[in-house]
Amino acid sequence: MRWLFLFLAMFVASDPWWIVQETGVDANLRGVSLVVHRSGVTIWATGSQGTVALSTDGGTTWQKVAIPGGEALDFRGVQAFDKGVAYVMSSGEGAKSRLYKTSDAGKTWKLQYTGREKAFFLDALQCIDEKRCFALSDPVGGKFPLLATEDGEHWKELSGDNMPAAVGKEGVFAASNSALLIYRDKELYFGTGGSVARMFHSPDLGKTWEVFETPILHGKATQGIFSVVRAGATIAVVGGDYAEAGNSTKNAAYSVDGGKNWTIPDERPNGYRSAVDTYDAGFVAVGPNGSDVSRDGTTWQHIDDANLNAVVFITGKGYAVGPKGTVARFEDRNEY
Repeated sequence: MRWLFLFLAMFVASDPWWIVQETGVDANLRGVSLVVHRSGVTIWATGSQGTVALSTDGGTTWQKVAIPGGEALDFRGVQAFDKGVAYVMSSGEGAKSRLYKTSDAGKTWKLQYTGREKAFFLDALQCIDEKRCFALSDPVGGKFPLLATEDGEHWKELSGDNMPAAVGKEGVFAASNSALLIYRDKELYFGTGGSVARMFHSPDLGKTWEVFETPILHGKATQGIFSVVRAGATIAVVGGDYAEAGNSTKNAAYSVDGGKNWTIPDERPNGYRSAVDTYDAGFVAVGPNGSDVSRDGTTWQHIDDANLNAVVFITGKGYAVGPKGTVARFEDRNEY
């Protein structure tokens, strides 16, 4: 019996935590959103070459959704809701940064916002509900533009008077649509990279701001904070250097005092990580050379080698997306 127990333990430990599903698309996917309902899970995945893919059966089958005029765009973000409502964000200089909305599961689309200035570059799209959303851009005129809608139809740029100025060569990464975080429907966080790696925080959804330095790797255009998440009092960030997938130098940090002070864990993710999210047992971070889990952000453990860009968990369901049309479903092996 002891031999059998050891055999089963070894077998479970070697099983993948991510179950890759066939999507039928060949694009670099960086946006993923879930709608969990009684009959199952609806998944939206977005990426390069104007790709928007939709599954209404938890990833078993997929359909490619076309956005007229968006065939050449890079859709880096998506936020989806019940009754076929979804917002999609494209990233790129100026007019290549756009916000689209569908209210009928992708049958028709409305272009709601288009960037005008060349420096404008949308990095992240997050929503409180199907009417209240925020979209963040790289700096324009020395400040980070933050767009908002309160009715799900009209977008406006919030006043930047109370937002700290951007530092030269400071930006936000659009690698996973998770550099911007809405916490408990009333606070905003976003992380930066490049010349510095800073955490911006607004306690009142963009009316006032504070900013804190973090010890995350920075100094080059490829380095910084790529993703931020919060669970209780713990704020966790991941990132590093996307030009060095296996570099684990200062690629994760956590704060338990609102972002004022940060600690680099001794045991960190196994390389550059583009996204992190919370799940029932703690945090999951993903990147090009695999995934890692942490109970509280203080210690990370490598679990899987799948190449993934973005991750999202809702009510215990977890999915991630990556290159070449990869969509993967999370299986928590600790359950067994």
